[in-house]
Amino acid sequence: MSILKKVRSVNALYAGLDKEIAIFQSKTSLHCKAGCGKCCTHAEVDASPLEFIPWAFNLFLNGTAATTLDELNSKESAICHIYEPLSIVDSGSGKCSDYVYRGLICRLFGYGANRDKFGEMRLATCKIIKETQAENFEAAQKAMKEGLYVPIFTDYYMKLSQIDFKLGNQIVPVNKALKIALEEVLQFYAYRPFPRGFKDCA
Repeated sequence: MSILKKVRSVNALYAGLDKEIAIFQSKTSLHCKAGCGKCCTHAEVDASPLEFIPWAFNLFLNGTAATTLDELNSKESAICHIYEPLSIVDSGSGKCSDYVYRGLICRLFGYGANRDKFGEMRLATCKIIKETQAENFEAAQKAMKEGLYVPIFTDYYMKLSQIDFKLGNQIVPVNKALKIALEEVLQFYAYRPFPRGFKDCA
């Protein structure tokens, strides 16, 4: 499968997920605190390269893929390269610098669920939401037990792996996932013409 087909398949998966999350949010009133980037500052965030293929492809189209790969190769921090903190002093406040192209893990966290050892659905969300929106969180947990649909992590990662088994199942630290995604795109187009229908900014 070509890179462009993978990009379109991943984007289609995200479009469906985004709609499901919007419905879940509307029914539970759960939401991220404005300007909060606390979850993005954790060094142990893992992801698959495939979920960042649209991001890497967009950088390739804009002519910045190679320089971004150089930045990742020299980066020492484990915090996501795409995360943009408000300041050095307050790293927990900030934003995703490429929000439209954020990965699957970024979309699911907060509004996706996992099953515990008893098979019960547990919402995977942050401490801030659990504490500051305790009533809504508890109501959401109860509604899920009563049948409220919630996106499930394993289901979506399975769907992702069906697009590309290797890239979808390779779970690595987020910056390594970004790096591999860029390498995949750059290698694919190293000896191929620029994709049709897109303006070559390189």
